[in-house]
Amino acid sequence: MVLTKSELIASLQHEVHVLLHLASKIDRAKVDYRPTPKQRSTLELLRYLSFMGPVMVEAARHGAFDGAAWGAAVQAADARDLDQTLVAIAAQRDAYASAIGVMSDADFRVEIEMFGRKTSRGAFLVNTVLCGYAAYRTQLFVYLKACGREELSTMNLWAGVDAAMAD
Repeated sequence: MVLTKSELIASLQHEVHVLLHLASKIDRAKVDYRPTPKQRSTLELLRYLSFMGPVMVEAARHGAFDGAAWGAAVQAADARDLDQTLVAIAAQRDAYASAIGVMSDADFRVEIEMFGRKTSRGAFLVNTVLCGYAAYRTQLFVYLKACGREELSTMNLWAGVDAAMAD
């Protein structure tokens, strides 16, 4: 595995941190913003992120996608308001430590087939969950910029911190 188990957990926890940081920048009056009618709104995007990672980690752990678990997670997420969604996202920090922490190095090298593609469990976790966060948090960042948050910078997007303003 390219990353150690602790590095993968830390990376996923960092993604949760960045996501919550960006979510703190949402103008609640614009939570229903969507770039086009068929794209997710800001709230819908966050709701998706409130379950995507944890459900995919469980799929990787079990070596199979569980459509019923996905459906239940969608239903639960759709019932959440913004604050409840953020609480669910924050809970992912500990969830990743627990779910991934019990895996052995050998577990990461086990070949699984997900969505018609064979890959190692570790590669799936990196390419689907970790990369998924990077993609979707970038989408959230773009939504925020489109809603007038011009002060946001790459530090907000990648480090989850406000950049010091130049005098």
